[in-house]
Amino acid sequence: MFRKGKATLEERKGYWGWLFIAPWLFGFIMLFAIPLVQSLIYSLSELSLSPTGISLDFLGLHNYEQALTHHVDYNRTLVESIVNMVVNVPLIVIFSLLVATMLNQNFKGRGLARAVFFLPVILASGVIASIESADFLQNMMQTGAMVEETSSAMTSSQLERLLIGSGLNEVIVTYLTGAVDRIYEIISASGVQILIFISGLQAIPGHLYEAAHIEGATAYEAFWKITFPMISPLILTNIVYSVIDAFTENEMTTLIQTTAFTNFDFGLSAAMAWIYFIIIAIILAVTSYFISKKVFYQ
Repeated sequence: MFRKGKATLEERKGYWGWLFIAPWLFGFIMLFAIPLVQSLIYSLSELSLSPTGISLDFLGLHNYEQALTHHVDYNRTLVESIVNMVVNVPLIVIFSLLVATMLNQNFKGRGLARAVFFLPVILASGVIASIESADFLQNMMQTGAMVEETSSAMTSSQLERLLIGSGLNEVIVTYLTGAVDRIYEIISASGVQILIFISGLQAIPGHLYEAAHIEGATAYEAFWKITFPMISPLILTNIVYSVIDAFTENEMTTLIQTTAFTNFDFGLSAAMAWIYFIIIAIILAVTSYFISKKVFYQ
């Protein structure tokens, strides 16, 4: 039964929320729900083509067992994908927050600086990739990445000796030098996160900083007491986005596609994809659960 009378503010927010996610719900139901169920069926079956069409032989969990215990490259590729995500996501989020904080300041050429950091996102988009000359562009980007990797490796070895000599823990030093080696990859994957953080920083009321300044707070204290809590919801958003983005295009997705469309083993490919999907869902659930407890909502 619907309650009579004027809707409360929370109810109106709920209505607007459903309205905003309605296009996604419609698209998911019409375009993704059926293929999702079909892929689950394929993962439990052996798919073969016949003159009459597609035939399915139910195998149960055989494809999952084949992927986890018999396939040569699946476990290694899966572990490498997870490790790369664990290493890259904190670096991407921290780098994006620092860059967004700098780009939010008033200085000449601020718009150009923002465009430069977002340029890798445009170059990596499907529109640019579909242009006939994109092969040349991609080759140039890959060549630049190789040159950057070689030069950063030389620099990181010097940095590693310096940090170890200063007494830092070797694990921390390895992580920091790894960040230097991955700088090109981090910058390329940070464009969207930087824009999200900039929008959050611009939404923080200026009177909070004025009050803090009157009370004698330093810029460092204002960042940790005002800026960081106010954008903490966007930190969670960017972490979720970065985790998903790290899993979308890597060796794991290439292996799944190769198994399906080169080896024509659709059942095994679907099982690989579902194992991959379940692991991503678990990582997102655990990450969101723990980080959401520290999020500050106004």
